[in-house]
Amino acid sequence: MLKSIASRIGQTLIVIVGVAMLIFFLLRIVPGNAVATMMSEHADAATIARISAELGLDKPWYVQFWIYITGALHGDFGTSYALHRPVKELLLLSFPNTVKLAVLAALVAWIIGVLAGIVAAQKKNGFLDRIFMGFSLLGVSMPVFMVAMILQYTIAYKLHWLPISGGDSLKCFILPAIALGWNSAGSIARLTRSTLLEVLQEDYIDTARAKGRSQMGVIVLHALRNAMLPVLTMMALQLSSLLSGAVITETVFGINGIGRLAVDAISGRDIPLLQGTVLFTTVLVVLGNLVADCLYTVLDPRIRKEA
Repeated sequence: MLKSIASRIGQTLIVIVGVAMLIFFLLRIVPGNAVATMMSEHADAATIARISAELGLDKPWYVQFWIYITGALHGDFGTSYALHRPVKELLLLSFPNTVKLAVLAALVAWIIGVLAGIVAAQKKNGFLDRIFMGFSLLGVSMPVFMVAMILQYTIAYKLHWLPISGGDSLKCFILPAIALGWNSAGSIARLTRSTLLEVLQEDYIDTARAKGRSQMGVIVLHALRNAMLPVLTMMALQLSSLLSGAVITETVFGINGIGRLAVDAISGRDIPLLQGTVLFTTVLVVLGNLVADCLYTVLDPRIRKEA
């Protein structure tokens, strides 16, 4: 098992370095000049050349990449062109809001998704099953920005139950968490239902029923443990994707998180800030995948034996 985990850690490091190289080169082959964008179109050529030299943009690409990757290994992602502050500082300021949003969205997705999946499996082909699976399909199908705007219009604007956007209080994060977590809740509900129905066909479930267990008792005490293995894997993957993929939600609701920071970096062609946000979110995603793999190895004896 330790050998398998070490192998996955090595693969994770390779992915992180590969993504760092990819984003570095892609941002430099995109048409346009970052310094000219920063200085506005009225800047003269001499000023643009001087600023480019001060920022090290006149050096060969391999020198620029070496400076960037060595700095990133030490936690130095450079200085934002537009905000004139270290990228690391901006990431650390924005990260708590992204974590708060992602954790609340994950709780919404996990609680609603698992409960809906269990009820749907217990009431297979019944009214509740059709209702829950219908809402799950709707959640998977609808774009996040559409869900966000519908919630803003109905809950915040019409009913005045919650703030429409902005703010740092927990109340201001409820609507964004629902909007972001609904899609994940639909996926978890459908997976929980399908895996639970599959496990309920096993022989040991028939034995538990023969002993007089109720249907809910069979599900909770016997079937759910094995059925939750793939669901737990999806949960770990979803948490990392929620941490890195809240760009639209943060933008719609005006939350000062990493997603909104990335949007501002794109619009201002702020290369160091964009590189930092992309690399930071990449690390979150690959670490989430690593945790999911390790968790599955620990929880499933069959995977552990194969490893």
